[in-house]
Amino acid sequence: MKKLAIDGGSPVRPKEKFLVFGAPLIEEPEIEEVAGCMRRGWIGTGPKVHQFEDDFAKYKGAKHAVALNSCTAGLHLAMFAAGIGPGDEVITTPMTFCATVNAIIHCGATPVLADCDRQTMNILPQEIEKKISAKTKAILPVHFAGRCCDMNPIMEIARQYDLLVIEDCAHAIESEYHGQKAGTFGDIGCFSFYVTKNIITGEGGMVITNDDRFAGRIKVLGLHGMSKDAWKRFSDEGYKHYQVIHAGFKYNMMDIQAAIGIHQLKRVEQYWIKRQDIWKKYNEAFAGLPCFIPSEPEPGTRHAYHLYTPLIDIDKTGKTRDWVLNALAAENIGAGVHYIPVHLHPYYRKTFGWKKGDFPNAEWIGERTLSLPFSAALSENDIENVICAFKKIFSV
Repeated sequence: MKKLAIDGGSPVRPKEKFLVFGAPLIEEPEIEEVAGCMRRGWIGTGPKVHQFEDDFAKYKGAKHAVALNSCTAGLHLAMFAAGIGPGDEVITTPMTFCATVNAIIHCGATPVLADCDRQTMNILPQEIEKKISAKTKAILPVHFAGRCCDMNPIMEIARQYDLLVIEDCAHAIESEYHGQKAGTFGDIGCFSFYVTKNIITGEGGMVITNDDRFAGRIKVLGLHGMSKDAWKRFSDEGYKHYQVIHAGFKYNMMDIQAAIGIHQLKRVEQYWIKRQDIWKKYNEAFAGLPCFIPSEPEPGTRHAYHLYTPLIDIDKTGKTRDWVLNALAAENIGAGVHYIPVHLHPYYRKTFGWKKGDFPNAEWIGERTLSLPFSAALSENDIENVICAFKKIFSV
């Protein structure tokens, strides 16, 4: 039995080759595209952004796509454009990144949390219905780790109570539910291209919608509220005066970002296949360990394979999740936590009076979950190192 590095043994991987969690796969076509933008001198919002928008809309089968500088901006503008504001409530999950809740707060609305399922980690439709009040204006489901929420009952609830649905698809670029793509169920879908996501632009996001009014408002609000965007004003079509028609925001994507995304999107299926293969290798290798491995995708759905999130069986191991994280780090394997439930963070506890015990399923997950390296950039050696380190930790 090998001694753990955390106890003074030799790590499975040398320190100078520490495996960073979530490293992206960046290839030559996007490097050349970025260099081309820099040579041309057009690095702000311009033709590459519009190409990326068109390509993404086609990929998702949506009428409109608007590129922004983050998914957070997309969530904010989606609610802002829909008229959600002070006095309104938006229902979402506690098992999400803080950006989901912050976007609600920045609109002046109040976040209302509904507990999630322990197995799928997605918001439970029956818990959503319990939280609906006269103030409820929208449901904000989060497709956790790439697994679609149970959208049929969620959409039925939305229709019954006349609520907007704004999908947080930060983890769900490739996800599908019964043949329909994530982000196309509700009124607006919001996507992330952050550096750890399935396709990346460094920072960046996209909203999709089939609603002309929402698309128009989001596009204008995302660039200062100006009626004409910058690339049209300075194109060879001649100077176009702009008018400020809303008090907007500085949320636009740059061409230099879109230049990366155009080529990443072309390889989205190739990357998905690679991550699916890693998922299967992990599940096979970790079967029988004192942890709960992610369940297989539900019938009729397509998992985006964004995060691989085993749950530590702390009752069997006698070890906490944080101990496992530190043990992995000592083996020079990076890991993440998705997530400490939103309601347990100090700001939200103080502001909304949320407390431990309010959402027991989310808390059960939050005490046990960690995310292992899971990227198309992983080599076979990287994958074997992760498997070796994780199994080694549970062999003691």
